[in-house]
Parts: sequence; C-alpha cells; structure tokens
Amino acid sequence: MRIAVTSIGVVAPDAIGLDAFRALLASGRSAVAPIERFDTSGLSAHAAALLRDFKPRDFIPPLKMRRMSALSRMTAAAARMALDQRGEPLPNDSGVALGTAFGTVQTSVDYMTEYVEKGASLAPPQLFAESVANAPGSHVAIEHDLRGFNVTVTQRESSALAAAMYASSQIVKGSVPAALIGGVDEVTEMTFSVLSRLGALSDTPRPLDARRDGYAFGEGSAVVIVERDPSRAPLAFLSGFGIGRDTTATLSDWGSGDEKIAEVMRQAIDDAEIGVHDVDAIYASASGSRRADTVEANAIARLFGERVPPVVATKGLFGEYAAAGALQLAAAIVAIYEQALPPSAGFETVDPELHIEPTRTRESRPLRHILVSSLSAGGGIVCAVVSREAA
Repeated sequence: MRIAVTSIGVVAPDAIGLDAFRALLASGRSAVAPIERFDTSGLSAHAAALLRDFKPRDFIPPLKMRRMSALSRMTAAAARMALDQRGEPLPNDSGVALGTAFGTVQTSVDYMTEYVEKGASLAPPQLFAESVANAPGSHVAIEHDLRGFNVTVTQRESSALAAAMYASSQIVKGSVPAALIGGVDEVTEMTFSVLSRLGALSDTPRPLDARRDGYAFGEGSAVVIVERDPSRAPLAFLSGFGIGRDTTATLSDWGSGDEKIAEVMRQAIDDAEIGVHDVDAIYASASGSRRADTVEANAIARLFGERVPPVVATKGLFGEYAAAGALQLAAAIVAIYEQALPPSAGFETVDPELHIEPTRTRESRPLRHILVSSLSAGGGIVCAVVSREAA
C-alpha cells in the first residue's frame, strides 16, 4: 500500500500554516506556556499549548464562521490551507476522516448553560448542532462539496491515526479517490480541570526524560490530503498501518503490555512491506507520562533490540491529545520531505531504565521510512509508516 500525501494544513500552537510549523519543529522550542484563558488556581497544572495568534476570519467567511464552534473553525482553517496548497479542488466523491479525543466540550457546556438558564425553547439550536463530535468534519465536507465517507473517530490520543488508517483503507479499496484526514482538539477549562485533578498534567512536559512527570494539554488541528492517483508530486506516502489493544491497560491509564505494542508496530512495518531495520526513525507517542513513555520505550527495545533508530518525541512542542496525533503525523511527513529530524523538545536527562535517548538537535539524514506510534489511555494502539518512495 502506498497512499500519496499531497498537502498539509496546520493550526498549531505558535504555528499557523505549514511554514510556521516547519520552523517550530526545527527550533525545538516548546509552545507550552502559562494559561490566561481561564483561572487555574487550585489546580496542580497551570500551563498548556494554546493557540495564540489564530485568526479564523483569515480562512473562513464571517457568515459561516459565526455558525462554527472553536473546534470547527480550527479544522475548517486547516482544511482550507491544505486545499490551497494542493491548488485545485478534490473530486466530489472524496472523503473526510478526523480524530478527536474530546470533541466540542466547550460548546456542549455553553448549550447546557443556556438550556438551564433559559429553558429548552430558548436554548440556541446552533449550539446544539455544534455540540456533536462530527461537526468539524461535517463543516469541511459541506464547504468543499465532498460527498464520500465522513467519519469522526474518538480513540483518545490515537484518534487521528485511527482516522488516517480508516481513510487509507477506503482509498486502497477504491471507495474514494482521495480524503482529508487529520485531528482536532481544544483546551477547555472543564477538560483541563479534570485532567489536572487526575494528576495527568505537567507544566513542563519532558517526553522520555528521567524527570518526566506528566504531559501538557494541547490544542489545534492538522489536516492532510491523501490521494490514490496524485496530480502533483507527493510530499510522502502512507505505506502501512497496525492497530491493536493493550489489555493490561485500565479505563483511564496505560498498561504494561509492551509485547502487544511491539506487535502492532511490526504490523505496520509488515503492512508497508519493509523490514524492521528499514525503519530510519521513530516518531514516538511519548508525551511525558511516566507509564506511557515507559511501556512504549520497552516496546521499541523489544522490537528493535540493540539497533534502535533515532527517536523523535514531538509532544513536548505542542502537547497531547488528538490534535497532537495529527500534528505528530504531519511532523513525520515533514521529516520525510525535508530529509531531516528535529530536536525533541523537553528532553535533557537520559533515563537509564528506558535505554532511549531521543534527538537533541536538528539533523539532516537519509530517511526512507518513519514509524509513527500512537498509544492511548485505555490501551488503544495505532501505528503507521510514512515512506519517501511510492514503492
């Protein structure tokens, strides 16, 4: 399987647009900063990777923008950028597949507040329409007249890669000629408060670092266009996927099933019709969680032995959740296109128990195949291979 990636649209913390995203990756500078959007006093965490310079009106007509939630605006803008980069509309029978961990939480809160205060007859119907997780994908399909499948996946941290896997399988089957794939999430006061009280968050994410103590919550969107028969030179190719579940995981935490994770990684590699040691780099799911980073590092060591390729941890840059999964995939595509690996933000101190030292500086090197790993609390595992060549 080789599905061409022809363009990327990005709405990320400190990086609106692909050029800004490439610059952020190359800099290794974290976009995590203190929160001013809502009050964090009384919580254990006070920082997140938030959008600061995003102006939806630059991408969406005002009348349409007023009908969209923040989540839909992020996605619509990222899709607009991806299509502008492509240079021409997609065929009408193309599909849309997005991932989101939490969906439109703030819109749901706003609707229920109006419902309680004013009653059912006066609660704004537009807020209700925007309160469902598939609203962003629906806006994209309507705006660009895309009449193929329209799917939204909610699989926590691995939502975006699961959506990409579904869309790619449909392109291979011939159900659609192309698709918009990606992910989106927003940082809301409610979700941030819950995650902070669970002890999951850190103000200083340090993926794979000995001092790691949690991840940063991040928001944004990335949309990637994938096609069966591209009319322009591809940036890269999606060449393999694997999916599975770590049954040792609890409902809201990661498990210890490194053997299963290694098996799913191998599934993706086998699906790409390459060998384990053809993998030139790993874009790890690592976000700074002690348990998640440990089980992933153990899986990498189990699969690759003493010949572990360079490991990149991108979530120190822009935080964790479904948007981060899409941004992680976009970052791997950029690496293949540029033939260079970025530094891993937040990493300083080697953890001797992990046997992995992620990238510290930007390094140009030959990259044929990159393994992208995505683990979710609750045991979800999705892996993908991004390749340079069509075969």
